[in-house]
Amino acid sequence: MRAAWYDRQGAAAEVLQVGERPDPEPGPGEVRVRVSFSGVNPGDTKKREGWLGSAMPYPEVIPHSDGAGVVDLVGPAIDGGLVGARVAVHGAQSYRQFGTAAEFVVVPEDLITPLPDDVPDDVAALLGIPGITAHRAVFGDGPVTGKTVLVHGVRGGVSSIAAQLAVWGGATVIGTVRRSSDLGSGDLPTLDGVVALDDDPEAAIRRIAPDGVDRIVEVALDANADLDAAVIADDGVIATYFARGDRVSLPFPPLLFANVTVRFLGSDDFPAAAKRQAMDDLVSAVGSGALRLHVGEVLPLDQVAQAHDDVDAGRVGRVVLRIRD
Repeated sequence: MRAAWYDRQGAAAEVLQVGERPDPEPGPGEVRVRVSFSGVNPGDTKKREGWLGSAMPYPEVIPHSDGAGVVDLVGPAIDGGLVGARVAVHGAQSYRQFGTAAEFVVVPEDLITPLPDDVPDDVAALLGIPGITAHRAVFGDGPVTGKTVLVHGVRGGVSSIAAQLAVWGGATVIGTVRRSSDLGSGDLPTLDGVVALDDDPEAAIRRIAPDGVDRIVEVALDANADLDAAVIADDGVIATYFARGDRVSLPFPPLLFANVTVRFLGSDDFPAAAKRQAMDDLVSAVGSGALRLHVGEVLPLDQVAQAHDDVDAGRVGRVVLRIRD
């Protein structure tokens, strides 16, 4: 099979290779998926470059955890009726050596999700890491029906999904963008309000939610901690999946007296049942039209290094590799 791989960490153009690799065979409890699209995420590029000093987990890695395609072979103890089924793949390279940047990927059966006809492969390949993170951020502390949810950075991959899922879950949803000029952007989800962080965001949020917000989905905890403390309601939850530094300073007294919970989200280590529920909900939300994802760039497998660079550059819209038609 044709695949992309790296056997050392470093810059994309220096370490990513594309060529032939042996076709994988499924073992007990596993399925093989003929990949059509492979999603590219910041987590994939961080593993490749050795972010925070991480080492090569295996002598050789085929990158990317997310993808979509068709089951073409199953291992022992797997229902043969799965052969021919369109599926989304998540977690293929989470604590595993071989991901979806290849014509075939073998994964345990619980890492695939059947796809209905109204969910296309290129969109399905975008769901895994960002979608599961967003789902956990919104629903990890229970339903949001009737609650007010603040989602920071709603133009981003995870946050855009989180905001739409919160709306789907019955919440009043407020989003933020970095600059007032971003308010006219055509890629904003439809929410109850969107405020700019450069224009008195506390007042703007309080006008929509005078009693404070119940949940906060946080993309930059260190940068937004003071604002979060100022607008969160008693017993609220801040769910964060990123900070700009490796240490975070929090305004302790206001968070203490409001009995705030801070939930840290590392998607590779979510409970398996939470990932399974997230993927089922994500596929359902896409199928119903409640969740819309923007495929910003589709590149062939041979341009995998360019795809990684574009993700690192913060390209608007998601990046996918087309593995085959």
